Amino acid sequence: MNTFKFNPRELCSRKLWQLVSTETDEEVSERELKEAIAELANRRHYLEQLQQIGALEEHHTGA
Repeated sequence: MNTFKFNPRELCSRKLWQLVSTETDEEVSERELKEAIAELANRRHYLEQLQQIGALEEHHTGA
């Protein structure tokens, strides 16, 4: 049983961006993806890139 708890605050912005922008071997749930996007937006890192892939629009409509 995997007891890993995803906490986006513990990851650097570069790692969060990698999770958001690329397909990885790691299983990332929709909830974890949204949390990663929200954390990047809060940090104001990669904002332009998030806008380009349409991630911020999805994040803001849910807020």
